[in-house]
Amino acid sequence: MRFGLVGTGYWARVTHGAVLAREPGVDFAAVWGRDADKAAALGEEFGIDAYTDFTEFLSHVDAVAFAVPPDVQAELGARAAGAGKHLLLDKPIATSVADAQRLVEAVDRAGVSTVVFFTARFAETNRQWLETVGGGAWEGAWARWIVSAFAPDSPYANSPWRREKGALWDVGPHVLSVLTAALGRVEAVTADGGTGDLVHLIFHHANGATSTATLTLNAPSGAINVELSLWGPSGLATMPHGGSTAEDAYGVALRELLSNVAAGERSHPCDVHFGASVVRTLADAEQQIASRRRSGHS
Repeated sequence: MRFGLVGTGYWARVTHGAVLAREPGVDFAAVWGRDADKAAALGEEFGIDAYTDFTEFLSHVDAVAFAVPPDVQAELGARAAGAGKHLLLDKPIATSVADAQRLVEAVDRAGVSTVVFFTARFAETNRQWLETVGGGAWEGAWARWIVSAFAPDSPYANSPWRREKGALWDVGPHVLSVLTAALGRVEAVTADGGTGDLVHLIFHHANGATSTATLTLNAPSGAINVELSLWGPSGLATMPHGGSTAEDAYGVALRELLSNVAAGERSHPCDVHFGASVVRTLADAEQQIASRRRSGHS
């Protein structure tokens, strides 16, 4: 299958591009970028054609992988679906409900296959853990994604969309992808904000369980903590760390998209419809936090 890559940044190169270039069954054929020089450089690195004209780019591929800010992804993803291309999207698929819905509608009209790369859901260690806890008696969970994304040595230090949207939209999708897999669909969220991008969330799951999450991208280096634990009559179960790289996880997502395309399968646990449900939850949380701040309660 001829794959094209949309994006020319760090994540596009070291994760998406690296895996597309080595995966059997993939003909990594093209890259598109708004910056012609960056697109040309990535094209030269991987020995593929570089484009700045998106329509021309689409004419040379069967499927598209995205590594661009979510607002750009939502627009170009809808165009790619409209052209009949299968989509390997990144999280979040958009940062507004309207954009997410337009992307879903374009995918449904075209009948293409989609997978959204929620890293935590495709890491093999996490999948094994989720299988272990599946069917357990869990009343709730807590998650802490307290990280430092903008340190000088961070590859994301100059990411404008992360600075604008913060932890809610960057790491919130990771948390939701795991909590929904463990506890079921989220029906409602209660949200409040702290200093900067710090957010506190309570998720209300369809099965009656509740879970909490505390998220920030601006933690001091000594305070970094990533943890997700389930609790209930089955005891306490904490998600393991390590064991799977982002590249390993991306390879799993890519292979599952290829398998679905070959089988004519359009649904996937992490397809565009699930991606849109995550956007709806996060947009609700964002609105609540903004309302509380306007009223002076936070």
